[in-house]
Amino acid sequence: MKEISELNLPEDVRYTKDHEWAKVSGDTVKIGISDYAQDQLGDIVFVELPAVGDSFEEGDEFGTLESVKAVSELYAPISGEVVAVNEDLEDAPELLNQDPYKGWIVEIKPSDSSQLEALYDRETYLGVLKGE
Repeated sequence: MKEISELNLPEDVRYTKDHEWAKVSGDTVKIGISDYAQDQLGDIVFVELPAVGDSFEEGDEFGTLESVKAVSELYAPISGEVVAVNEDLEDAPELLNQDPYKGWIVEIKPSDSSQLEALYDRETYLGVLKGE
């Protein structure tokens, strides 16, 4: 396991207490898991993805990750409709371990983009990880 100081936590994404990230990409938002989450899970062997067209409210479960250690739920950081899923993860779930920010999980069209403002910036998320 990585030390907190070794984690890759980009400045240009927002984070949740459940260790998902959200990044604005035009009028959509890509969602994935943080480096901390993939590090804690260990080798990811399966990703359950929602369908394009599914809608979720902030905090709803939208999928699961299965690793050699555990099964973990994924929670929507904001409300919206799924416009794309990362189909590469179906055959290569380990992409989330290799680069959790390139290995996004879903892309949604937000129904209320102001919800992004409530997500953690890098410094706040780092404080959460340190237990501050």
